[in-house]
Amino acid sequence: MNTLPTISIITVVYNAANDLDKTIKSIAAQSYKNIEYIIVDGASTDHTTEVIKAHSNSITKWISEKDTGIYDAMNKGIHLATGDYLWFMNAGDEIAEADTLSKVFNLAQNADIYYGDTTMIDENGNKIGNRRLQPPKNLNWKSFKKGMLVSHQSFIVKRSIVDLYNLKYHFSADFEWCLIALKRATQIINTQLTLSLFLDGGVTKQNIKAGLKERFKIMSQYYGLIPTLYEHLFVAFKFFWFWGKNGRF
Repeated sequence: MNTLPTISIITVVYNAANDLDKTIKSIAAQSYKNIEYIIVDGASTDHTTEVIKAHSNSITKWISEKDTGIYDAMNKGIHLATGDYLWFMNAGDEIAEADTLSKVFNLAQNADIYYGDTTMIDENGNKIGNRRLQPPKNLNWKSFKKGMLVSHQSFIVKRSIVDLYNLKYHFSADFEWCLIALKRATQIINTQLTLSLFLDGGVTKQNIKAGLKERFKIMSQYYGLIPTLYEHLFVAFKFFWFWGKNGRF
């Protein structure tokens, strides 16, 4: 009988005690039990650590110390992780259903990457709708020419094929991290599930222009300048059309 893989779920948080509680509860509620849950707190000054301690039975490891930003904190999480797979679920985000991971690993147990859809939620947990960008039926590294078609929170990746986040990027290092993982992957599984509930807002949305500039540099590096310029004509059109229609990114 095959042993089910262990998944390291990593939450990075800074001064988000009110959001962290529901994230922890969504992970604790999983029917899948081979979970290593890690929280990396950036030395919060609110009551984040009190929330962590209150849920200590649901947390495998946690640290609270200063970092240089979100990707530095994520790298600390990777260093702490010992599982077969990594899944980043940040404060305010939730796993979609209590049986989500059980469903994922019933599909296959040794894929390099599992991906799915994402539902946006507001601060009260109300569903807003799906992301502007939708996951394709078949995902590979070239798919990201059209933008980050899969949310970072709906991207489960084998730990052995990833590196640390590139700290020269402050807002789009997750884009490059996922792209590199896709380049290295042999088997990529479309779960055809909604994997995560993503809290609308956050660092990326607050710094949308800077993030898009970084993403353009990354895309130019991996796909070439001319193809990136060409794709951005369509990406920009869809971006502003969606924004005008829905009032969100």
